[in-house]
Amino acid sequence: MKILIVKTSSMGDVIHTFPAVEDAVRHRPDLSFDWCVEEAFAGIVALHPAIRTIHKVAIRRWRKKPFAGGTWREMTGLRSAQRAGHYDLVIDAQGLLKSAVVARQAGAPIAGFDRSSVREPSATLFYDRKYAVSRDLHAIERTRRLFGLALGYEPDLSMLESGIVTPVGGRSGVDGKTAFLLHGTSREDKKWPAEDWIETARHLAARQITPVTTWSNEAEKTVAEAIAEAVPSTVLVPKSPLAEIAAILGHSTLVIGADTGLTHLASAFGLPTVAIFLATEPSLTGPRGPFSSTLQAKPGSPVTPADVLAEAERLLAQRSNTPA
Repeated sequence: MKILIVKTSSMGDVIHTFPAVEDAVRHRPDLSFDWCVEEAFAGIVALHPAIRTIHKVAIRRWRKKPFAGGTWREMTGLRSAQRAGHYDLVIDAQGLLKSAVVARQAGAPIAGFDRSSVREPSATLFYDRKYAVSRDLHAIERTRRLFGLALGYEPDLSMLESGIVTPVGGRSGVDGKTAFLLHGTSREDKKWPAEDWIETARHLAARQITPVTTWSNEAEKTVAEAIAEAVPSTVLVPKSPLAEIAAILGHSTLVIGADTGLTHLASAFGLPTVAIFLATEPSLTGPRGPFSSTLQAKPGSPVTPADVLAEAERLLAQRSNTPA
């Protein structure tokens, strides 16, 4: 039985879907899985060994040139590729009108959240099977329950495994312990101050943990270079494709990150991960992992480097005391 998963974006949402895939692999070994995802995140989806074919969409790019010939050719090609998959079921795990339209292109029955629990009720007009899953649950649990209902099993929520595999290679070039500092994020109000990153890097270096950081745009490059200038032992990874950064990240000893997709990835890799949330609520969409912790700023009570370092020490000790 062939299943197509539609979860196109964002990176965090894609990563939140991996535990549901892992449940399905465990409970339904008769199934095979393909995935439809935004082209930027195809390398992330490829980290799960159960995913066979990855269909790339480019909705963000197509919207900029909706009437261009190249856009229509790519859309037609996607439809043909999905139809050629001969899927028995499509699971729209995103619950948006755009994802439902993409799911429809496969020409197979579609399962998704029902009207009371979907993100955009209009999406349910395209669904053949609709399931109620409370919106008060974390996104990971919601998706796990949806897969269980659609595929006929009860997920064991006492366990949390992503099933993704750290890519081969991708070392930062440093022997010993490393801490990847993920300071970049999409919104200004999510960004921890540069001086706090620098102070954190100084303390890590003093503890013989080499800071590692990178950037994806000029503003992030300024912060990354400031950290490296203040703490010369910092490894500054040049702007690189997402898959390459993921490989380096996966070999880190510790990850400290803002509210960004790579922080979710570190948590899914099972790394000791301290997430710093300043402007968003992590209870429904924050990173989850066996050695993951979220520090949330409160009015009048910011997250400090001391808070982060203390939590990092706790997670590292927990990891070292956990049998492999």
